Amino acid sequence: MAINYNWDVANVDTYPSHTDSQDPANTKSDVIYNVHWRLNAVDDANNDANGNPQSASVYGSLNLDVSNLSSFIDFSSVSLANVQAWVEAGLGSTEVANLKSGLDGQIAVQITPTSVSKVISS
Repeated sequence: MAINYNWDVANVDTYPSHTDSQDPANTKSDVIYNVHWRLNAVDDANNDANGNPQSASVYGSLNLDVSNLSSFIDFSSVSLANVQAWVEAGLGSTEVANLKSGLDGQIAVQITPTSVSKVISS
């Protein structure tokens, strides 16, 4: 099984204006404080009956600590790679590994189902 993972971290919530709690003179605009993330997994080695790759996804949101804005990146300069790094750091490597393992398990069950629903004809 060759599973590829892809983060979707484009949807964020921002404070239009936010003041650094450690430096009240430091107020920034469009401060990202919450990320709505989705981790997608696609198995490029096993297709379903219609020829589509097996896939699974998991989603959540992550609140970011915005109490200290000393390393603030202006919204117009924030990249998806920045946001993905924040999400992965916020979740932690163990949780990211657990999420990927769970997606692997979902795809494995799609490939080799442990239960199948059937209808008895009359």
